[in-house]
Amino acid sequence: MNDKTPTVTDRRELDRYEIAVGGQVAFLDYRHRDDHVVLSHTEVPVLFRGRGYGSMLARHALDEARRSGKQVIVKCPFVTAWVGRHHEYDDIIIARVTEDGGIDRQPPTEPR
Repeated sequence: MNDKTPTVTDRRELDRYEIAVGGQVAFLDYRHRDDHVVLSHTEVPVLFRGRGYGSMLARHALDEARRSGKQVIVKCPFVTAWVGRHHEYDDIIIARVTEDGGIDRQPPTEPR
C-alpha cells in the first residue's frame, strides 16, 4: 500500500462504493430508491481488513444518503454493527437487519 489516503469512489454502474487498494477493491453494495437507499453488502479483501476501509465505506454511504435527503435501510451485517457504534446516523436509518436475522425498524423521531 502507498502513503496516499484511500478514497471512496461511487461506481454507479455497479451500484456500489469502492476503495481501490493495491490492485484489489473493497466495496459496499447499495440500491437507490426514490426516498431511501438500501445498503446490502460490504466486502474488504482479507489482506486489508482491520485498516478501517469498511468504516470508510459505511461513513461515506451514510453521509451521501444524508446529503441527498434519503433515509437508509441497512441489510449488511457489517454496516448494522457499525451503525450500532455510530449513533450520529440514527436519524436517517429507518430499518436494519439484526444479528439474529430479524428487522429493527427505526422510524425517525422527527419528520424529515
